Formats: sequence, structure tokens, C-alpha cells
Amino acid sequence: MNLRQSHRKQAKIKLALEGCSGSGKTYSSLLLAYGMTNDWTKIAIIDTENGSADLYAHLGQYNVLTLQAPFTPEKYIEAITVCENAGMEVIIIDSISHCWEYLLEYHASLQGYNTFANWQKVTPRQNTFIQKILSSTSHVISTMRTKQDYILTEKNGKTVPEKIGLKAVMRDGVDYEFTIVFDVDIKHYSTASKDRTGLFMGKPEFTITPDTGKRILQWCNGGTSIESVKVEINNAKTEEELYALYHKYPEWREQLTPDFMRMKQSIQSAKTSDVPTTNNQPITNNPNFIRYGNNISTIASQK
Repeated sequence: MNLRQSHRKQAKIKLALEGCSGSGKTYSSLLLAYGMTNDWTKIAIIDTENGSADLYAHLGQYNVLTLQAPFTPEKYIEAITVCENAGMEVIIIDSISHCWEYLLEYHASLQGYNTFANWQKVTPRQNTFIQKILSSTSHVISTMRTKQDYILTEKNGKTVPEKIGLKAVMRDGVDYEFTIVFDVDIKHYSTASKDRTGLFMGKPEFTITPDTGKRILQWCNGGTSIESVKVEINNAKTEEELYALYHKYPEWREQLTPDFMRMKQSIQSAKTSDVPTTNNQPITNNPNFIRYGNNISTIASQK
């Protein structure tokens, strides 16, 4: 267990758009995705909305993966994997509400009166699906439908009904899992109900454009990347500096073990003439640990 300084590494955005039918969630998602990639061919949309993804084919040559009922979590997980393996930079899931509706129907179909026990058969499947989204190697934009209601408003001196969105059709608390949650109204204006980036929270309502996606991408790329860590490793002059870097970036230890080992060997070779032969220690190429001085620090124990 080690205390270390905080740092933000580069991230893949996990974003949600929620709104009622007709609010423009699919269209807004595509604009966001294009702003992040500047390449339609690197965008995939997982469509559960009866072919709505193809309505905007005039925008560009993005990819569509159509899901058919039943909308099980396992189908969504498989679809995300297909998109990742195809090298998609942004995956749009339109929408994840169908998965929750399937799970509610599945729960209702289970026999017995022990509701708590029945939820134990549902919750792990939902959690696995959400975890797949969060751990994806691509940027992921998920849409959620909201329950609809109408309010009376005045327009041109007349009272007219206006459609509004209420609670999202998804499990309670799922919005906490996303980095950004945009609420899109029937007039296509968006506000951020959750925003860990600080880009949109507390700001006036706005219309989503590709520039919105560009701003999000800049935030994602603003952290530390594995390539920049490699540069730091290569610039290390002493074993102490190397050891400090090893503990500074625990999330990349396994991936960067060969780099640490190579640089450690280089540093030791450079000072061989100043170190008595009897004190030299062999470099072990086992990827599970790094030898530091006379102590072996096992990666497993450092995590």
C-alpha cells in the first residue's frame, strides 16, 4: 500500500444523453462523435431503435450494428466487443433503455415471491453490462429515453401542450457511472446534469454541435498518456528517479515493466565502473517484478 501524488491520465469519455422521444438524441450523438474523430468511418452506432441510426446516413459513412429483441445485456456486450475489434474510436449505444426494459420483464417472469432473491439474478447482468461500457477502449456515448409527460405553455397568446422528459428509463443511479450526462429537451437544447470535466456544468443551455465533441476530446487528451510516461522513464538519470516513476503510475506497471527493466539495466551499466563487482545484481526479466537495489518489489504487492 503506497501513498502517491494524484494525476489525471488520458481518458476515453463515457457520456450519456437522455431525453424524450424526438429530442434529437441520435443526431446529437452523431455530431458529438464526429467532433471527436473527424472521421465518420471511425464511428459505430449500436441501433436498437428500429433503424433510426440510418436516418442520418446523409451525414457521413458511419457504421451501424443493428440489435434485435430480446435486448439482453449479453447482446450489448457482444456488440461493443465487435465495435472495439473493428477499431471504432467512438461507439454510440442507441439506446441502453431497451436493456433495462428487458431486465425488468425478465425479473417479472421469475417464479416465487422472494423479490430480493430474484433481483440477485438480474443485478449482476446489469452491472456486467455497465462495466463493459466503462472499461471500453473506445469513447462510448449512450442514449437513454426518458418517460414523457406534457405541460401547458403559452405560445403566441395561446395555451398549447408541450412534451417534456422526466426520469430516464434506466436503473436508478446509473447516471453516476458516466463522466458527462446531457439532458436534451424537445427543442434540442442541452444542459449538463452531471459533468466531471467542468466544461458544461452550470453553463446556459446550448445546442450540441461537432465543436462540443472537440472540446470533450481536448479534455480527454489533457491527461497523462502512456507515451508520455515512457518519455519520463527514458529521461530518468538514477534508479531513485526510476523507482519514483514506478510508484507514480501504478495503473501502467504491468505494461511498462519492460521499459522499467531496460532503463534500470541501462543506468546500472552506465555506473558499472563505480560499483564493486561483488555488489552487482543480475537483472531478472520476470515481468511480475522489478529488482530495486537489494529488495524485490513485487507488482502484485504494490497494487
